[in-house]
Amino acid sequence: MRGLLETHDIPSVLSADVGHSVFPLTISALGEIRIAVSEEDAADARRIIESHRTELPGGQVVRLRDEFAPLEEGLAYRFRDVGLLEHALTHTSRANEDVSGGALDNESLEFLGDAVLGFVVADLLFRDFPELDEGQKSKMKAALVSTTALASRADRLRLGDHLLLGRGEEKTGGRRKPALLADGYEALIAAIYLDGGIEQARAFIVRELAPLIDDIRRNGLGGRDYKSALQEHLQSRDRSLPEYRLAGSVGPDHRKLFEVELIVNGEPLARALGSTKKEAEQEAARLALEKLTANP
Repeated sequence: MRGLLETHDIPSVLSADVGHSVFPLTISALGEIRIAVSEEDAADARRIIESHRTELPGGQVVRLRDEFAPLEEGLAYRFRDVGLLEHALTHTSRANEDVSGGALDNESLEFLGDAVLGFVVADLLFRDFPELDEGQKSKMKAALVSTTALASRADRLRLGDHLLLGRGEEKTGGRRKPALLADGYEALIAAIYLDGGIEQARAFIVRELAPLIDDIRRNGLGGRDYKSALQEHLQSRDRSLPEYRLAGSVGPDHRKLFEVELIVNGEPLARALGSTKKEAEQEAARLALEKLTANP
């Protein structure tokens, strides 16, 4: 419940009528934990809590609805330990603001997820592309696990909507920062690995990277010209040509990422990131094509 309030920028304090211990809070079966908010936030806090309650016909109150259910549906994976998922989504800025000391950031999970991802991708390329030499496999692996690629996959899952951020990171647009999205994505892979084992993690990675690997298989390392393909797709259906707008850029000059928005008939159709504007436009065109062919 405290986490729920903090996602709505309402700070709270926990208290209990128990003695202190090495743990943040320890209570018996008859113990009670209280959550307090400031008087000015009280009305909003009650409204938010009530909006997340579910009551059975007999008046019995059941647990709050699963806030991560939409994300799990997108992942095609249901966590046995939802705490692992919450851990994977907790940025260091949120952990640093947690006065109880009970929140852990996702940096260790990110480290593990990077290793799991690297192993699975290397194994996949070794098995599926035996004809390629080490240099070609390394180039493919680098493209598949790059910050740009991972941030794009995270964006497709709307992972940014579920990140648990501190107030400062929230105000500076952390939910759309490529580095945070990529890090969260790697932490998510680690959480799936710890929760379900290597086969579940492998299945998730293969599902996620399948479109990119299929593209390499069909078009080689150079990839497909998605901008031309999208233009042909739209023209064949008598629709307007796409417009690419630079939505912004992030990062230092030597590692800058560009964000491009693709618009058709005045309607935003896709957003993508790239280390160059051309790369971002190609990725936006690919995402748009994916969306249009899935919903013709």
